[in-house]
Amino acid sequence: MLKMSKSDLFNRVIQHSARLHGLSSDLYSEFEQYFIPSINQIGTRKCHTSYIGTPNGKEHAQKLAGEELTEVILKLLMAWGEPLTQFHQSMTQQQDSNIYSSSKAMEMSDMVHDLKNSVQKVAEKMQLLGILSNFLNGENSLESLDTDSSSVFFVDHLNLLHCFRRDSDKIWSYLKILKCRILPENGC
Repeated sequence: MLKMSKSDLFNRVIQHSARLHGLSSDLYSEFEQYFIPSINQIGTRKCHTSYIGTPNGKEHAQKLAGEELTEVILKLLMAWGEPLTQFHQSMTQQQDSNIYSSSKAMEMSDMVHDLKNSVQKVAEKMQLLGILSNFLNGENSLESLDTDSSSVFFVDHLNLLHCFRRDSDKIWSYLKILKCRILPENGC
């Protein structure tokens, strides 16, 4: 088995996160072209992940301990698993949605699952190296999060994609901050 350096491991996870954010932005733009929100819908967006305490801005994120930042990342990823699966299923059932959009929705769902597993592996490696405390022993607290989020399925697809684009950008940013904190020698 090939051993990866901490830097390579972080770079891989960050690249995966960047692809996920790019995909979510593309799909959001595609939906926005077809379903331009009315004036009444603008500003009324409520994301199902708003209950997750995320830092406001880069400065606040940089002040969080590595364990806390990793936990926020994992909570966001876990909260999106089911909604993206449901979104993909609804896309495949709609005659007017194109195959490309449905394919992107499935890819996003798969990427969230893969990214969550990758972040967990990075966290476990950092624990073994003594860089992060052993907070993942409380992994049950992450799994016991209310990830049902059934209310999200009643929200329009454009809003869902808006929220996912926002959260995927946060995840990408938080991963870069975490890498810089753990590996400052990499020109951060």
